[in-house]
Parts: sequence; C-alpha cells; structure tokens
Amino acid sequence: MVADLITMDDLTNEQINTLLNNAEKLLPAAKGDEYLPLLEGKLLGNMFFEPSTRTRMSFETAMKRLGGNVVNLGALASSSVTKGETLFDTMKMVDGYCDVAVLRHPRQGAAQYAADACAIPILNGGDGAGHHPTQTLLDLFTIRQAHGRLDLNVVMVGDLRYGRTVHSLSHALARFGANLTFIAPPTLSMPEEIIQDLEEGGANITVSEDLISNLQTADVIYMTRIQKERFPDEDEYQKVAGIYKLARNDLRDVKESMILMHPLPRVDEIHPNVDDTPHAAYFDQAFNGVVARMALLCHLFDVAIPGGE
Repeated sequence: MVADLITMDDLTNEQINTLLNNAEKLLPAAKGDEYLPLLEGKLLGNMFFEPSTRTRMSFETAMKRLGGNVVNLGALASSSVTKGETLFDTMKMVDGYCDVAVLRHPRQGAAQYAADACAIPILNGGDGAGHHPTQTLLDLFTIRQAHGRLDLNVVMVGDLRYGRTVHSLSHALARFGANLTFIAPPTLSMPEEIIQDLEEGGANITVSEDLISNLQTADVIYMTRIQKERFPDEDEYQKVAGIYKLARNDLRDVKESMILMHPLPRVDEIHPNVDDTPHAAYFDQAFNGVVARMALLCHLFDVAIPGGE
C-alpha cells in the first residue's frame, strides 16, 4: 500500500505495471458503462491552491465513478488562506475531514510538506516546477495503450525547465528503458541535475534545440506549452513564446504509429488541424486521467478490482 505519492520514486516498477494493468480493467467504469462502488463511504479532499481543470476534474470524476465523494477547497479568495492560515494548518484540518487528499500548490516541495503534516495519504497534484506523478501515470497508460510497451523513442518539447510533467515522466520512462530526446531553448532546457540523475541511472539522453529534425524517429512526441506564469520576467517569456509549433504539414514523414501528446492546456504549440489526425492523442490522454486515478485510488485503499491484480 502507498502511504503518499509525492514523486514517482514512491512507486516501484512492479507497482506501476500493476496500476497500468488495473487501469485497463477500470476502463468500462471510467466511461460510465459499468458502476463499481468500490470506494463508497470514502471522501477525497481536492486541495488546489493553483488553477486546474483536468487534474481536479479527473480526480473528482474518478472518485465519484467509484462511489466515493469529494470536497473541494474552492476559490482561494473565499478560503481562510486569505486570513493568513498556513498550509500546515489547512492540511491538518483536511486530515480530520477526509480519507485522502490531492494537493496542487505553486511552491515546489509543498506536497511533501503536507504529507509530513497529515496521517491520510497525500497525492501530489503538481508542486510548482517540481513533480506531477499522477499525470505521469496517465501518460504512461496513454503510451502503453498506443504502443503496448514503454521502451520507445520519446521526444519531449518546450518548457522542460519549469515543466513538472516532463520532470516526472522522464524519470519514469527512463526506468522502463525509453530513449529520451529533450528539445528546448537554452533558457528552458531540462535542469542539469535531472539529466545527470537520468544518465547515472543508465538512460540514453539526447539534447537538442531542433524539433523538426527529430520528428521522423519519434514514437512519442510530448509537447508542452511555455508556462508564462513560471517566468519571473515578462520580457524573458516573450523571447521564447511560440518557439515550437506543430501543424498537420509537419507530420507528413513521421512514423504511422507515432502519437502526439500534450498535458494541456495548449496555447499555440499544436495547431487545431492536427486534432483529427491519427497521431493526436492529447484528448484521449486527458480522459485517461480518470482511469489512471481510479486505479491509484483503489491501490491507496487496498481495494481489489474485479478482474484486476
């Protein structure tokens, strides 16, 4: 049983495979074709100190599809945060109300801080530019559903410095033997300490600024937006805004089986004319947030999934 999920290091490869297998078993329930009230009577606290659409809604959907219920922090302006309440005190309160909590916070390390304060399991829904492990689970599920395996050529593009999704995903994919190519301008390159850690673990890493020349060999292209909100300087953001874009014409020579992913929201990195190509996987990826998080919640509560592991 997992007490908390702060980074992907909290899961073994065997546990990840089990979660992905169980997620597949839960697809009918995630789609509403089957009702599995496995978490009836359980309560999830959605603690979002930063804007979210997919993570918040998919956790709420996952919990309710499993018969559980959800309480939301709501708008910060109407919470006691505006009165100066500390994160520690807020999470201690949630610890008494809920059976599990998801935390998204703009400060890196906040999820671990909350986990240290609480007895209930804490799931990291994104901590600043740190980690986003539940996103990684749905990303791995999306890749495996498309390709049947994870030891692939994966190209990550865009804001790799501040992008917590790619920080978590790169570590997980390296553990399963993927070849990783990082494409970003120098100011947004993957942090050196992450690259060093990956290479020490035996990962095959390529660093480049050229997206187009790396398209043909890719099995997965993982686009990310340039995150304006992470930049301390507006002028620095403007220098790199819109630097990488993909349209239908750019995909003429890619592998037929290549999938194009994006954690969303997109700005202008992927043209809408890509949406109806067989490569576009980002909306399926968003849906997979429900099924992956259903599997994780069942795992946390040590609930057996019918037909699962």
